[in-house]
Amino acid sequence: MFALLLLAPIPPEIAPPPRVADPFAKWEKDVAAIEKRLRASPPKPGAVFFAGSSSIVQWDLKKSFPDTGYVKVGFGGSVITDSTHFAPRILSPHKPGTIVFYAGDNDIGRGSKPENVASDFKAFVTAVRKDNPSCRVLFIAVKPSLARWKKFEDQKKANALVREFCEKEPGLVFVDVVPVMLGADGTPNSELFVKDGLHMTPKGYELWTAAIKKALARE
Repeated sequence: MFALLLLAPIPPEIAPPPRVADPFAKWEKDVAAIEKRLRASPPKPGAVFFAGSSSIVQWDLKKSFPDTGYVKVGFGGSVITDSTHFAPRILSPHKPGTIVFYAGDNDIGRGSKPENVASDFKAFVTAVRKDNPSCRVLFIAVKPSLARWKKFEDQKKANALVREFCEKEPGLVFVDVVPVMLGADGTPNSELFVKDGLHMTPKGYELWTAAIKKALARE
């Protein structure tokens, strides 16, 4: 018996589970800067917030919507789940009356399925309405672009799913900017894009501004 115990294999040391990187940590600097700006100039309850990815970040709201006090809280390169994660810090505390939201473009660009875009948007709406149930959300359609033209079919499907959800839920508006961004040949109008083929020129933002003004006027 003693000999058998000596020959028994010594169990290897159990390694601790690998640390999982925080997928949201890369945005901490951007979000902290937004929080600082909001503390310095607190928005009034019921304000219109613009949230989402780089198309929001690069939008000159003061030029497009002068004297409105609209608030921008986007951070470039983000996907829908990023905005959802940080909503309790940059949206919910300020009780916005309306959120103009643009995201989903990067999601599809990185291979996300249209169904995931729709489900992630639903989660975003749930998050921002948790403590602010009357908040309106305007979803700007995932735009067609030169850089991501190969993804257009996925974009169309994602837009259709989000539109369907918005039409069923009170206070949600699908803002379809796709038709005005396509040329006569049915492809993206090159005049609306800067050199990278993805981000927009002032002319592109003029089209978006008109669409958002029309949507907001329906309140």
